[in-house]
Amino acid sequence: MKRLPQIGWLADGGRLHLQDGPIDLIVKAHGSEADLRAAYQAAARRFTGLLDELCDELPALRRAADPEQCLLKGEVARRMQEAVAPYAADHFITPMAAVAGSVAEEILGAMLREASLDRAYVNNGGDIALHLADGEQFTVGLMDRPDPFGLMRTMVIHACDPSRGIATSGRHGRSFSFGIADAVTVLARTAAQADAAATIIANAVDLPLHPAIVRCPAEELQPDSDLGARLVTRDVGLLEEFEITSALEAGSDKARALLAAGLIDSAALHLQGQTRAIALKSFGATVSHAAFPQEAESAIYA
Repeated sequence: MKRLPQIGWLADGGRLHLQDGPIDLIVKAHGSEADLRAAYQAAARRFTGLLDELCDELPALRRAADPEQCLLKGEVARRMQEAVAPYAADHFITPMAAVAGSVAEEILGAMLREASLDRAYVNNGGDIALHLADGEQFTVGLMDRPDPFGLMRTMVIHACDPSRGIATSGRHGRSFSFGIADAVTVLARTAAQADAAATIIANAVDLPLHPAIVRCPAEELQPDSDLGARLVTRDVGLLEEFEITSALEAGSDKARALLAAGLIDSAALHLQGQTRAIALKSFGATVSHAAFPQEAESAIYA
């Protein structure tokens, strides 16, 4: 029997809210009235039961990904595996590292199969799947933490740009991190790819064995964590400037490698007030610790 998720409109009346267990989506589309109706109905239909599909394969999704084969059955589960597979030979990573982006993609795909839209996005806690018809664009804000706290900079994604996925990872987010980054935001061809890559890059922003970094087994914080007894970052003390630089450079090296491999389009790494950008388009002026603005007609914020 399918679960009955919570489905409703936000107070502004223009964004659909879909929530079921840990999945919490904000959906916005632009198009004709008929297409909008069809798109939002398609999103609600596909969302219903999606969490149950993932739960059916949860033990396998929490195991280390196999870089050579995929035994998962569901469409979303297989997308998760495909997104993390490029990293599985060299890193510990499970398909759960791409769950938020993969779910966002699935809902957006369902909408586009039923409607012709000018623009649309599905935002799953900051991991975002985008659709842009010719001539359209989105303005995206870069946050200094994935929880989020402050808007740092903005950029515009045009229809002619390849990126259709945005994800942010870091030690402040919903998931645990092996690294110390406050936030790593990645743009990639898909939301699932961005989600997996942000995890890998955020893990690489690190200072191993530094006394100011507090770590503990993931299972002590969440008994069913897919990370098990592996140490995750719980706190980071004040670092010297050269230490921040060293940690960010380690993450930047990883981001450059992923860029060269075609796994990401760009990345921004943030730690204790410093930011490194890898192949990012031009960003606007910094607006550190600004209040999160209400969503504008032409803007989303990752």
